Amino acid sequence: MLVSNFQNSVFNICFNYFTGGIPGSLHNLTNIQAIRMASNFLEEHYNRIVSSGVTGLDFITSLTNSTQLNFLAIDGNMLEGVIPETIGNLSKDLSTLYMGQNRFSGSIPTSIGLLSGLKLLNISYNSISGEIPHELGQLAELQELSLAGNEISGVIPDSLANLLNLNLIDLSRNKLMGRIPTSFGNLQSLLYMDLSSNQLNESNPMEILNLPTLSNVLNLSMNPFDGVASIIDFSSNQLDGDIPSSFSNCLSLENLFLTRNQLSGSIPKALGEVRGLETLNLSSNQLSGTIPVELQNLQVLRLLNFSYNDLEGDIPSGGVFQNLSAVHLEGNGNLCLQAPCVNRGEGRRNIRHYIIVAVSVALALCLTIGSILYIKIRKVKPLALMISYDELHLATEEFNQENLLGVGSFGSVYKGNLCYGTTVAVKVLDTLRTGFLKSSFAECEAMKNSRHRNLVKLITSCSSVDFKNNDFLALVYESMQCNRYVCALDYLHNDSEIPVVHCDLMPSNILLDTDMTAKVGDFGLARLLIQRSTNQVSISSSHVLRGSIGYIPPEYGWVEKACAAGDVYSFGIVLLELFSGKSPTDECFTGGLNIRRWAHSAFEEKTMEAIDPKLVSLILHDDPSEGQNNVQVYCVDGILGVAIACTADNLDERIGIRDAVRQLKASEDSLNHSYHTSTAHIVSLK
Repeated sequence: MLVSNFQNSVFNICFNYFTGGIPGSLHNLTNIQAIRMASNFLEEHYNRIVSSGVTGLDFITSLTNSTQLNFLAIDGNMLEGVIPETIGNLSKDLSTLYMGQNRFSGSIPTSIGLLSGLKLLNISYNSISGEIPHELGQLAELQELSLAGNEISGVIPDSLANLLNLNLIDLSRNKLMGRIPTSFGNLQSLLYMDLSSNQLNESNPMEILNLPTLSNVLNLSMNPFDGVASIIDFSSNQLDGDIPSSFSNCLSLENLFLTRNQLSGSIPKALGEVRGLETLNLSSNQLSGTIPVELQNLQVLRLLNFSYNDLEGDIPSGGVFQNLSAVHLEGNGNLCLQAPCVNRGEGRRNIRHYIIVAVSVALALCLTIGSILYIKIRKVKPLALMISYDELHLATEEFNQENLLGVGSFGSVYKGNLCYGTTVAVKVLDTLRTGFLKSSFAECEAMKNSRHRNLVKLITSCSSVDFKNNDFLALVYESMQCNRYVCALDYLHNDSEIPVVHCDLMPSNILLDTDMTAKVGDFGLARLLIQRSTNQVSISSSHVLRGSIGYIPPEYGWVEKACAAGDVYSFGIVLLELFSGKSPTDECFTGGLNIRRWAHSAFEEKTMEAIDPKLVSLILHDDPSEGQNNVQVYCVDGILGVAIACTADNLDERIGIRDAVRQLKASEDSLNHSYHTSTAHIVSLK
């Protein structure tokens, strides 16, 4: 890589296959503002940086000359060595530092605390050891801190509570011990805290529950805690005592798992104030008393599990308790499961009379009510389908690999057959993948605001835990087999209630139903757009817009905003792949040659050389001598022209999706007009 004469403000080589070391000439980039080297195969264990022969990670030292540097991303490589103390001499304007998913060792240098402008620090999934330096508490502007997946030991320093702007902290999968600092209750901006899979073993501060912004992204599971429960996901520990009523302070709490502990006392009535609660699992404890009637006021509660406790008395009759499949109360011998409990004293003599009267009334009304229900039942709008982990586990045959349809950026898709005969596609999200929650929200939001026959229909979702008590999140879609999918893009960009950019168009996300109608799916990377004057701005905080290699538009390498033109580029690549039979990641595309340049060259010289030989044989099946002149060749020529126009490197030269629809429709109409009986011999655009 030659950077000695580099004059631009952004150096971007993300998502390539570059190998070898990082060049020593980085120290020449004095005016650089952003360096993006993420997701390559770069190594540093042998690279020489300067003529003096210094090795290791001293390329970081060379960047101290770059006084305007504000963004550095070297994550997702194979860099080794100890992070040098000179990292603290980097530009005070540095706001984003991605160093995760490498092979760094040693401890975190204390000098990082000197980077006063830092807003994001990610050193996750390396081999970092030692303790968390208390100097990190000096980073007053820090908003995201991720040190997950290392070998960090010691205690969590109290100084981290000084990071009042912090909205994400992930220290999971380390060897941290001791307690969670009480002062963490001051982190009023905190949205996400994951301290799971450590060795934290002291009682947790109640102050954490006073954080109104935390929802089900507070994860303290897989720690040997022995104190009073004050968490959201705290299953399979040794907790005892009462459930604190201060859970009601977590106004946005959605999922509460305290199963398989030794909790006692009654269920707090205050839980009925957590209006956003969707899942409440207190099973396998020693809880006693009655079930609070306040819980029936939780309108979005869809799964309640109080099984295997010592509860007694009547069961509330409203809310979630009306759905027998959503409530699990087995293993509570003193609960009145069939009818309200009665006084077993003086009422016993009259119980026979009550039964006779009740049965008589029931028989008298049975036919009338049954007739009315039979007439009206077909007019009742069905409730949204609710589905459990057990059902999906059974439908996919325990997520058998034979039912695996594909693997995407944030999860895997399985074919499933539900018990009532419906075939579905189940997208299981990888809950350990950074950003999975944002991806699922984006996908649901995009589907909620979009209605079109060429979009895959989202049926329902499942948020639960698996048999190992790990978080489980899945989206359930209508089943498709693996063309008017361009019309779906036109709808998403121009006619949807809120314009949507898909961001990950590729062949595996274009599915065919039984009528061979193409539908667009997998909106995990979708961006909703809002209008600001004449510009469309993406609601996104990703440092690099992700997609699939070969289909990502070139401008996504240096801009952070998704736009409709990016989908147009990806669509053009898919169109070229469809008609050429070549993948954009084919081994024949090396150096500066890519599928677009190859197709453009062939298109200018001789169209048929860019076409899949199998398709050529269909086009020329009647009279090869007329192959270059017939209407089919003319249509293919027009389609390739659209594909090349869609994949123009210059945004100003790239056509819009509506223009692409118009030109493709013209080619189709021309074909249908001339050959009504031969359309089966060319790939349909429907």
